[in-house]
Amino acid sequence: MAITAALVKELREKSGAGMMDAKKALTAVDGNMEEAMDWLRTKGLATAAKKSGRTAAEGLVAVKVENGVGVAVEVNAETDFVGKNAEFQSMVADIANAALSVDDVDALKAADIDGKTVETVVTDAIAKIGENMSVRRMAKVSGDVVGTYIHTAAADGMGKIGVLVALKGGDEAFAKQVAMHVAAADPRPQSLSEADLDPAVVAKEEKILTDQARESGKPENIIENMIKGRMKKFFGEVTLVNQSFVINPDVSVGQAAKDAGAEILGFVRLEVGEGIEKKEEDFAAEVAKTMGG
Repeated sequence: MAITAALVKELREKSGAGMMDAKKALTAVDGNMEEAMDWLRTKGLATAAKKSGRTAAEGLVAVKVENGVGVAVEVNAETDFVGKNAEFQSMVADIANAALSVDDVDALKAADIDGKTVETVVTDAIAKIGENMSVRRMAKVSGDVVGTYIHTAAADGMGKIGVLVALKGGDEAFAKQVAMHVAAADPRPQSLSEADLDPAVVAKEEKILTDQARESGKPENIIENMIKGRMKKFFGEVTLVNQSFVINPDVSVGQAAKDAGAEILGFVRLEVGEGIEKKEEDFAAEVAKTMGG
């Protein structure tokens, strides 16, 4: 029987197994769906289906730099325990290495690690470690110099927050200082400069500030100046080059870059689990889940 892409897709959805494993299973049983499910269960590869509905909001962010290209990858698991697991850390490091040669998460999932796709490697780890896992995000920067910073490091090049900063000119020491700023800044920089800021964010803020200024009842020309001043303050808070540099608050990050003979080309900040709605559980329940698989 011909093993079609549709058949492989159906088995993947039913089993939670990776694409290559689903294809192997169907090939082994001549396309019989029920027997293919049994084949996957026998190999321990269908257990991922039971885990796939569970929230994976923990894990690690890994950063890797090679030949002026930096990549940050977030790989999630269900509990903080797994982030301390040496096998999980090794897998995350391999995934970060694979990410250097691709441009997005979909391509990363299909990338090769020792003859297996990243997706299959993760599925195998789910079956072995017993938690839901996912490769959630990746981002890249490139420049003459790429600096990195890991906050709350669990192992070399990976932790809870990973930052990359790409420079034209400058040096690695300054790039790392800027990366530390990106990790620590409050509020977090939303873009490199005003030009890169989401127009919808700018329009929303301008409307709020305009409404606030008009409530003052002052003349229109004064209101216009109030709005300009408040928007300037807003840009200074949320754009990286305009923020006060945490290393030297007397200057902006952009000015510090000029003083260092550098231009900041881009940055990435990934934090484990940001944006994921995490179910609150007590510590005992987390331990029980980890021990029970």
